[in-house]
Amino acid sequence: MRLLLVEDDVLVASGIKLGLSNAGYAVDWVGSAERALEVTQKDGFDIAVIDIGLPAIDGLQLTQALRDQGHTMPVLILTARDALHDRVQGLDKGADDYMVKPFELPELLARLRALLRRSQAATSSVLRFGPLELDMALRQASIQVPAQPLAGGAAALRQPLELGPREWTVMEYLMLQAPKPANKDKLLQALTGWDKEITPNAVEVYISRLRAKLEPHGIGLRSIRGFGYRLERVVGD
Repeated sequence: MRLLLVEDDVLVASGIKLGLSNAGYAVDWVGSAERALEVTQKDGFDIAVIDIGLPAIDGLQLTQALRDQGHTMPVLILTARDALHDRVQGLDKGADDYMVKPFELPELLARLRALLRRSQAATSSVLRFGPLELDMALRQASIQVPAQPLAGGAAALRQPLELGPREWTVMEYLMLQAPKPANKDKLLQALTGWDKEITPNAVEVYISRLRAKLEPHGIGLRSIRGFGYRLERVVGD
């Protein structure tokens, strides 16, 4: 998932960016609202984390401006202010959640997962498609394999599905979009931020790798010409 971090404190921003990057987000950081408004005109983001105490234009004004421009990505506000009025004002300006500094990274990650689920109408951090299961909190993927005969009956088993970091990013995006198709351009944006460069063909490489891992378990990845890819159940002969 591609995340925009808007924070003017370099030290704080560096720590947040490192933590989010280690959690699998493609993080782009800007230090002002003006720069944030500029980059959101040309780049797409899945979610934004915005500090309220920005210079010139503050985080609340930025959130309002993003909503006025039609941006619908979830926005989480960070602030040192803990007054009820400030929290209410932030939500009224269009923020989806609000965290008070200082905070612990695990809680930030949990809140971001919840916002992403809500934006995609998912109800759990565990995503499922047929036999495939993706636990976004633990960053673990597994496949249900055929039941094994046991005394007194049979039991279905789950086996781990090994995914590389970028394979995980593509898989997570596909699962959040399912059963709708995932846009190829947005998949590319989810894979990389400004400090990394990959070619559009890279998406096809990761799709090919995922097909090889999923098709033996009855899950296909259909190419939608001119748009992207969609998860589908494969019906056997």
